[in-house]
Amino acid sequence: MKFLRNLLATIVGLFVFTFLILFILILIASSGGGEKVVKLKEKSVLHLKLDKRILEREVEDPFEGLPMFADFKEGGIGLMEFKEAIKHAAEDDNVEGILLETPIIMAGISTNIEIRDALEEFKESGKFIYSYSEMYTEGAYYLASVADKVFINPDFSMLEFNGLNIESMYFKGMFEKLEIEPIIFRVGDYKSATEPFDRADMSEGVRIRYTELLNNIHRNLLEKVAKSRSLSFDEVKNISDSALVNIESDAVKYGLVDKLAYRDEVIELIKEKLDVEDEKDIHFVSYKKYRNSFKKSISSKNRIAVIVASGNIVPGKGENDNIGSVKYVKEIHRAANDDKIKAIVLRINSGGGSALASDVMWRELKLASAKKPVIASMSDYAASGGYFLAMACDTILAQPNTITGSIGIFTMIFNMKDFLGNKLGITTDNVKTGHLSDLYSMTGPLSEFEKLYIQKGLDQGYKNFISKAAESRSMDIDEMEPIASGRIWTGDEALKNGLIDILGDLDDAIAIAAEKAGVADDYRIRVYPIQKDPFEEMLQALSGDYESSLLAEKFDAFYPYIKSLETIKELQGIQARSLVKVGF
Repeated sequence: MKFLRNLLATIVGLFVFTFLILFILILIASSGGGEKVVKLKEKSVLHLKLDKRILEREVEDPFEGLPMFADFKEGGIGLMEFKEAIKHAAEDDNVEGILLETPIIMAGISTNIEIRDALEEFKESGKFIYSYSEMYTEGAYYLASVADKVFINPDFSMLEFNGLNIESMYFKGMFEKLEIEPIIFRVGDYKSATEPFDRADMSEGVRIRYTELLNNIHRNLLEKVAKSRSLSFDEVKNISDSALVNIESDAVKYGLVDKLAYRDEVIELIKEKLDVEDEKDIHFVSYKKYRNSFKKSISSKNRIAVIVASGNIVPGKGENDNIGSVKYVKEIHRAANDDKIKAIVLRINSGGGSALASDVMWRELKLASAKKPVIASMSDYAASGGYFLAMACDTILAQPNTITGSIGIFTMIFNMKDFLGNKLGITTDNVKTGHLSDLYSMTGPLSEFEKLYIQKGLDQGYKNFISKAAESRSMDIDEMEPIASGRIWTGDEALKNGLIDILGDLDDAIAIAAEKAGVADDYRIRVYPIQKDPFEEMLQALSGDYESSLLAEKFDAFYPYIKSLETIKELQGIQARSLVKVGF
């Protein structure tokens, strides 16, 4: 009888599960079916409210439109798709202008620059851009400053315009309290990625370099703001350095904002601009709906493969938010051997990771470059392992504020003996066959011989890294060494010291790839890795793939620190990684 009850319960459970899945699929189909094509009316204004993360490519939300899954956040807005929409809007007769409403921009500095440049090109069509917000963070204002008119709420609002910062988290004190000893090995005098584990603050050399880096990036940003706001560079720099904008009226006084206005007053100004009497005659269209109002159709048989490599570099297949060597080797190999694909653009947004995984992908990129043009396009970061990938390409492009370089490696072993014994009461014992059989056991200190043994392997790894970098850039080792050794550079600096070839964005990289392949006037773009269909995305979301999005929402400003702690668990094996993050 008990067996029959269990069998019946199992059958009922399977039936209920199947019914729920079918029900959810029907809801997804019905909710998404009506938004596939949107017809624009005259006097339309593109309403850009960038309240989601800006990613390298679009990530659709499989739960969109389903109230029962309201807690799941959308994946994000794709940079490539966003720029395509802006370009199309510039030529769309129904679009009169753009209302930009972005209090916070969730994007890296170079990504923000690409968005701003796209809006700058939109203005060349003669159409207007107005920006309104109840507040502006530093990054959001940098984007908003491109507008013809900038407005901010007249009371209780905020405009942040006080410069950039780099803030690092240091774990030395935590390890001391836990009685864990991090044993660090590195090659590269300026390889700062190890400092959080054996220091409580920045070394003087790293502090000086970070200061130079920030000043370089900040200068580039201020120059663009000054030009857009018809101010001198010195004026804008003084406003930022002295934090002159404290209250709303200061923003108008110093020329960063055109007028203090409520949202309804901005709508009135748009009515005047469009010469309409009723707000109903203005047709505001969201970015997502506008994306559904047009479909780019190119029938060319020639393809340019854009392989998007974003996140930490890890061995194996990896997840959606990192660069797994197995998955990307397969993508590179497929693109290299597909006759329809005439060139490859590798879009890199990574501070690095596993040196082994980087080398495995480097090899596949070198094999691909022997068959067809392979161009590297650097986004916010292409440092350490990220640069390792780039140096396998024929031509390397970066944005002026891209963080790159960091040619150096490190590894760490944690001695857990005191933590296990004193904190948890755990002791260990072992037998072994060889002198170094327990080298990586983490239950005791290392002898000097063991340290020399590990360092020798690391020295060889660095030699391989710098040799490949020097060969890639047509330099001698002696020429490469002063710009390697773990040093980080901006794109501007990397161009001057020979680490990259051209300053430019992804569009420039694609154009160069097409030109080199001889298909400049006849090609279409194919983006890899190919995204999963909505059903797969839904199952992954239900099984926990949305964990990061939920954590980001729950912990808000503390989420970057949580992610920093998560990075520790990935520090296995030799690392080609840079941990520097610029606060915007």
